[in-house]
Amino acid sequence: MGLTGWVKNLKDGRVEVVFEGDEEKVKDVVDWIWQCSPYSKVEDVKVLWEEYKGEFNVFETRYY
Repeated sequence: MGLTGWVKNLKDGRVEVVFEGDEEKVKDVVDWIWQCSPYSKVEDVKVLWEEYKGEFNVFETRYY
């Protein structure tokens, strides 16, 4: 999708994601999260919008 940032699973079962990129593409991914894998359980999605900072060059998985 052309986004950069990171994703990681938290110890309490939540998932934290930081995306940078085109606002419409970010919105599309947030919408997709609600419909993702049938093996996952999405109860809530909280979005915090910030100004684009250009912090990331790639999208990566981080580990705690």
